[in-house]
Amino acid sequence: MPLPRTRGTALRQRLAELRGPDVPAKALDARALAALAANPGCARRAILDGAGVNKTALASALGSPAAFGQSQFALTRGNAFEAKVKADGGAELLRLVHEKLDRSAEPPNGARVPDLTATGPQGRTARTELELREAAAHPGAWTLLDHPMLALDVAGSPAFLEPDAVVVHPDGSWTVVEIKSFPLLDGSADPAKVGAAARQAAVYVLALEEFAARLGAERGGAPAPQVRHRVLLVCPRDFSNLPAASAVDIRKQRAVTARQLTRLTRIEDIADALPEGTCFSPELPAEELTAAVQSVPATYAPECLSACELAFHCRARSRQEGAVTTLGRPVRAELGGLTTVEQVLAAARGEAGDPADPAVAALRRAAALRAEALEAACR
Repeated sequence: MPLPRTRGTALRQRLAELRGPDVPAKALDARALAALAANPGCARRAILDGAGVNKTALASALGSPAAFGQSQFALTRGNAFEAKVKADGGAELLRLVHEKLDRSAEPPNGARVPDLTATGPQGRTARTELELREAAAHPGAWTLLDHPMLALDVAGSPAFLEPDAVVVHPDGSWTVVEIKSFPLLDGSADPAKVGAAARQAAVYVLALEEFAARLGAERGGAPAPQVRHRVLLVCPRDFSNLPAASAVDIRKQRAVTARQLTRLTRIEDIADALPEGTCFSPELPAEELTAAVQSVPATYAPECLSACELAFHCRARSRQEGAVTTLGRPVRAELGGLTTVEQVLAAARGEAGDPADPAVAALRRAAALRAEALEAACR
């Protein structure tokens, strides 16, 4: 939901101050929004993304440059696979949508594939919305939108998003299609990669839902087009370059992402808690910049290494503090109120902790078993 004008203007001014003088905002994309959903408790990522800070430049200025991303070879292979899937007017892609998501509809023979070319993201968004309106006004046919441009309100500003494809079904419903280059082996894929793709698709679904609601209002209260919560994930089959597809239910990811975006619209609460004059400009001296970044609490987990440019910086700080989150979320969840490695070791040795605490009792039992094993080994 867009912010009220006065509130939104004040927030944008505050976020511009956090970026630094004359520093342009880095636009949010679907990957960034999906990463926010993967770690919704991280206030540091929320404020930096909300302010449009270039985290790649920030990480380099902090001395912990980001070291993740696709190689040029992977990008080239992915582009070639996507072109293969969309060849012949998207015939194979539409066949997979029909097979996996809409078998009751007529087969997609001779689907409409409109030209979405326009100038700039605003122009491409307007062109996409025009074609979605046209498809909604004339149901009964298949329509394939190749690389449409969608707009999603984020903290009062539009984020422009570009899914691989959106398919309009004969019944007027809309489906998001994600095309990835990682393989489906025996019908399944790496769960972590599927999860990342689902979170990214959830962002596109939210953008489509936002436009569908506006379209319904424009049509005098007529039912808004349905945005399907099962998206199509298309990947190479096994070790070939042949496409295979799987329907992925993204309702959970959509709900988490929606909550995080709602939280982003209130990032002024995070900004107001920062010390006066805080700025995240990479041009600042390293010591001042480090202090600014550390003034915002982070929630580091090993998964951040594949999703956030600041992960190496946050990991180093987390290790210095002895935080158990560096061991992973499952370990952190098992340890309850024990938040540092020092506390865990003290509890295991019987030097601290409540014996009635299940985590403390388990640690002491594990320490006793280890001591018995070592004693037996030394005999």
